[in-house]
Amino acid sequence: MESRAQARFVRIAPRKARQVIDLIRGKSLDEALRILTFVPKRAGGIVQKVVQSAAANAEHNYGMDRDDLYVAAAFVDQGPTMKRLRPRARGGWGRIRKRTSHITVILKEKEG
Repeated sequence: MESRAQARFVRIAPRKARQVIDLIRGKSLDEALRILTFVPKRAGGIVQKVVQSAAANAEHNYGMDRDDLYVAAAFVDQGPTMKRLRPRARGGWGRIRKRTSHITVILKEKEG
């Protein structure tokens, strides 16, 4: 049995979100939330909300025990990129790419 939560079109670059996701993959739910509380990156709060949502889904929808949950899989996919223009020297334009992410967290129950 697995529980999943997904945050789509989050306005943070996938590369930055992956740094935080890599810290919690394979950890127990309590340990993952503890890590995310104190990680000094903006993505920490976003990922924490997704993990809490997956935990709530597991308890409410599937009746899983919160103490036995662990982060089985966590990954970040790239979403659409918003393109903006910024004026540059001699009447030119520079492109600014505002990247978005799709963050997915899957929780499972420990066996035994």
